Amino acid sequence: MLLDRICVSTWSFHTLFEQPGVIDALDFPEMVADRYGVHNVEIVYPHFASTEPSYVGEFKNRLERAHSRVVNIPVDYAELWEKAALSSADPEERQHAISLYRKGIDLASAVGSPAARCDPGRVNLDDPSLTIDSYQTLVAYGQSKGVGIVLVENHGSISRHPEVLAKILDASGAGALPDIGNFPDDQTRERGLRLLYPLAKGISHAKLAPDFDLAKYVRIAQDAGFKGVFSIEAGGSGDPYEAVQEILDALSAL
Repeated sequence: MLLDRICVSTWSFHTLFEQPGVIDALDFPEMVADRYGVHNVEIVYPHFASTEPSYVGEFKNRLERAHSRVVNIPVDYAELWEKAALSSADPEERQHAISLYRKGIDLASAVGSPAARCDPGRVNLDDPSLTIDSYQTLVAYGQSKGVGIVLVENHGSISRHPEVLAKILDASGAGALPDIGNFPDDQTRERGLRLLYPLAKGISHAKLAPDFDLAKYVRIAQDAGFKGVFSIEAGGSGDPYEAVQEILDALSAL
């Protein structure tokens, strides 16, 4: 796999971002370009130290200097994690989640990202119509801001139900962000990836684990016609720089 099909996410370094003063999104594009030769970056929303115009402008300058681009902004909010959020039957709760995700889409627009990932919350599996409605609203808002892709990841509880996620994507116009790691077991993983890669828009998350057959999962993507980037999300308690290199080496060998 060529390097232009590979991306590095700030999530790989989330333990460092959680420590004040250790790492800054401003430095991330240049670090990734210099250390790994990769010019696609994915910046998790809370990893931006500020959304003020001066900070965003400096980030864009640094991005240009590194000859890099932002592929996606995963819009993470701790207060929404595993809450109903975009899927809530309470209109006020749902609108609050939509308003927060709009801020993430605004930032994606400001830094030139074509995509923003917005989590569905706790979906009503029997009737996901409210979730679909929320994504239709966000897709329309994204298009008005030049962010043509609103992504939904197999993230949290919905990862156990890829068929429901595919239904939401089909009906809402949002795109899939298939995450190779975010499934409860390998049977669900293979089924889910075969459902989600045909609906993917531009990006997939790549991870390694002892029981992963990364080559098989990439073949599933290729068979589905996926031509986007594989964004490295390294985890664990070891050195994140080495963990990213390990996944990069595995992808480059394919």
